Amino acid sequence: MDERKMRILRAIIDDYILTGVPVGSRTISKKYETGLSSATIRNEMSDLEELGYLDQPHVSAGRIPSAKAYRLYVDSLLKAGKLSSASPQSIQAHFSGRVRQMEEVIDHAARVISSLTNYTAVVLSPKGQQPHLQTVQLVPVSAGTALVVIVTDMGVVRDSIIRVGSDMDQDTLYAVSRTLTEELRGCTLTEACQRLPEIIQRMDGNEAVLQGLYGFLTEKRESPDGGHVAVGGTSNMLAYPEYSDVDKARGFLSLMETRDKLAEIIRGNGEMAFTVRIGPETGVPEMADCSIVTATYSTRSGQQGTLGVIGPTRMQYSRVISILNVMGRQLTDLFSGEGDGGERHG
Repeated sequence: MDERKMRILRAIIDDYILTGVPVGSRTISKKYETGLSSATIRNEMSDLEELGYLDQPHVSAGRIPSAKAYRLYVDSLLKAGKLSSASPQSIQAHFSGRVRQMEEVIDHAARVISSLTNYTAVVLSPKGQQPHLQTVQLVPVSAGTALVVIVTDMGVVRDSIIRVGSDMDQDTLYAVSRTLTEELRGCTLTEACQRLPEIIQRMDGNEAVLQGLYGFLTEKRESPDGGHVAVGGTSNMLAYPEYSDVDKARGFLSLMETRDKLAEIIRGNGEMAFTVRIGPETGVPEMADCSIVTATYSTRSGQQGTLGVIGPTRMQYSRVISILNVMGRQLTDLFSGEGDGGERHG
């Protein structure tokens, strides 16, 4: 692969990403300042095809890049640092307002990424992650009900209405909140559920509020082996000609609905900070014409979640990589309590 072939290959990939139309030698000669004749470019394209970097879908058509070509293209982009920039401010603006549950933030992040890239986005919570309680607050709503607000070490707020004794006033609820915070600070949701029965026995007269809290925690605690999977922009892929085939589109949509399988695919490279898998590198037949770009984010406790973008192999890699890098930093700041993600309860 000499410099001239590389310049021609890069021009072909850039044009195909932009148009989705097989690229001919005259197109390269006219649109890109190669300083080469169409005949010379045509000969170089033939060599690139023999080397496995180009495919010719039809005899009379131009060429399209192969998965091997995209791999070389992405590696050269990363090596040269030629990535388009995504504004941290514009992404941060999508997260204004109060920070709620982690699942809500993750769902929103998937929608934002899919909107910014026009591809399909997948965002995964840290696998097996259980937040640790920091504070428990009980706020009276009406006679017999209270709002329970749980703030965790990930800056995540969980809230719900629970039933309490009809005779519990604001001062009583405040006292109970203070005791619960002292007793449960640092516990995971599972550990809090295990400790509550003993606390209920000691706090005689507050059974109603504690039973309500126990029911809330039992419902909300996360499975150690689980994790939240958020998908945004699934239908975006159907806008690309690569998925105009009905059977191919059906296979892709079916895969998007299998959340456990999807999470396994996106997490395919463990906790590597950044990955790009192109076409057959995904190891998934339904994604033979796709590329998957992933990045990671961290919580305050150091566990990592994953951001992913699924698009056609001719995706705008530079833009996608930049957006995921910025989004990863935004979520890390948000879940470590260092960002301006919004005003928190508590």
